[in-house]
Amino acid sequence: MSVARLPVIVGFGGFNAAGRASGHHAYRRMVIESLPDVARQETLAGLAVMMGLVSYVEGAYRDSADQTLGLADIEARYGEQILDGTLIRRIDKTFFDVDAAHWQKSATLGSGDAPLVFELRKRDLPEPVPSDWQVEDVDGDRVRVTAAAGLDVKFDSYRDIPVKSAGQLPRGFNPGALYNSHYHPRALQLAVIGASDAIQSIGIKWQTVMAAVQPDQVGVYASNVMSQMDENGFGGLLQSRLKGGRVSAKQCPLGLNTMPADFVNAYILGSVGQTGAITGACASFLYNLQAAADDITSGKCRVAVVGCAEAPIVLEIIDGYATMGALASEEKLKKLDGTEEADPRRTSRPFGENAGFTMAEASQYVVLMDDALAIELGADIHGAVGDVFINADGFKKSISAPGPGNYITMAKAVASAKAILGEEAVKQRSLIQAHGSSTPQNRVTESQIFDQVAQVFGIDNWPVSAVKAYVGHSLSAASGEQLIASLGVFKYGIIPGIKTIDKVADDVFADRLQISTKDVVASQPLDVAFLNSKGFGGNNATASIFAPHVVERMLTRRYGDKVITRYQDKREQVRAAAQAYDVAAQQGNFATIYHFGEGLIDESQIRLDQESVQLPGFAHPIDLTFTNRFADMCD
Repeated sequence: MSVARLPVIVGFGGFNAAGRASGHHAYRRMVIESLPDVARQETLAGLAVMMGLVSYVEGAYRDSADQTLGLADIEARYGEQILDGTLIRRIDKTFFDVDAAHWQKSATLGSGDAPLVFELRKRDLPEPVPSDWQVEDVDGDRVRVTAAAGLDVKFDSYRDIPVKSAGQLPRGFNPGALYNSHYHPRALQLAVIGASDAIQSIGIKWQTVMAAVQPDQVGVYASNVMSQMDENGFGGLLQSRLKGGRVSAKQCPLGLNTMPADFVNAYILGSVGQTGAITGACASFLYNLQAAADDITSGKCRVAVVGCAEAPIVLEIIDGYATMGALASEEKLKKLDGTEEADPRRTSRPFGENAGFTMAEASQYVVLMDDALAIELGADIHGAVGDVFINADGFKKSISAPGPGNYITMAKAVASAKAILGEEAVKQRSLIQAHGSSTPQNRVTESQIFDQVAQVFGIDNWPVSAVKAYVGHSLSAASGEQLIASLGVFKYGIIPGIKTIDKVADDVFADRLQISTKDVVASQPLDVAFLNSKGFGGNNATASIFAPHVVERMLTRRYGDKVITRYQDKREQVRAAAQAYDVAAQQGNFATIYHFGEGLIDESQIRLDQESVQLPGFAHPIDLTFTNRFADMCD
């Protein structure tokens, strides 16, 4: 019987409203009030550089006047501005003006029995000319038109948008400035910088990783839900004719929702291995994580890059979700709070009195290896993927309503973790990262699932966190944010509270749950986090993520003390390299990986026979010596 390989997490990165994910900095922004002074100031300094408030030059932080600043100086001078320019906040005008969003108002010119007469350039006449128009030349360039029935026109106009908040990247941070991103939609910019951040966080050069495996043993699993809907993607493609413009050659291919995987393969890794772009609405990250973990467990893949990148702060997308009643509008929040002015920072309120979710942009990527490869390379292990379960809802009345599938995924995940780690780990040392979308329906249905699972498995006072309270709902990337926040909890022991609510809503099933409005320091190290996700269409997924101390205990049992000691020695060098990248990124030197037109494979140099395919530039050949796995069915 073959031994199952454990998918361990050896790198993670990305960007969201809390900042940079690698080095736990985005997590640290969420619990910044609970951090020691140095950790808090380091995270604030990194954000200050990202936001363009300070720069790092010649070994020191400096302001615009070239004055040297220490960490404490940055906090004192810019701390409030940094906090205000991160997490959920009023939508910046760099996206659109929420008080005066552009639209076109229809009208008919001309009234009564009198025809409408106007002049225009001859070349501006529509094709064909309407049959009820009379056209006469004014001169060689202009014509006079008489329209008997008037003229339907559209005027540029502006109107208030009811939804005014979103989870946006730190104010002043431009993802496209980190590499040559000309004509790239914003979601693809996020994919490039997020995947690059994750790769560099490993602390092992990618060439070293590739030299240890066959070329086809690398996988990339990434996608997004809303595609690329800004001007450089499908948005510009669909709007071009209506605006009188032309479609570009890039808008159609770059708009595809496979691009968060394709760009990683083509421009970051140069991978020829397994690729997949799976979507499951808001559970998409976990769909991709399941595919990667299953391929690693089975031995099909030895290294996997998993992620999602979403940039949905686009007027049309906001309009769509708002029309569904899914988003927290300003008027709903005013009514809920009984105030004349809504707080743009507190629009997302999981498990509290709430009014809808808050849209967000984010890019979150993790790097997985099988346990044997991680041991061989000395990779730093931040956790492991236990299982990911996906189940649909069955027949539905409403495509957006929750259903029974999430009962199945949650119960399976807890039962699986119990089988692997034991009953006490689940009962005493586990955490839930809730979907926590901040809708009235979610707070009831999701908490009821948690309550029933807790009752069945004998869990009391089960800690529940919901990162959407901080960063909003980034759709496909949302569970990536849950996973990376969980890695932060494993390291620091601080469970982020739901600070945007005053109290848990009365209709929440909270008797067996610990839902706190402030950060909670765990009384003992947590062994496992359950990531729960619910998506439109009945897309439910729940994953179990094991803490690094649990993984090391498991690996010691598999490999023995001597092998683990040698591994730990190698790991010190890897940790030092990862720390060096973290320090450089804190200072604004992200060194984003982007290889455009570099390292192309010369197909004339490919060599193949019946046993292998050898590609130029790769250390190992691709094995073609297959056995018949259906031998019992064949002659």
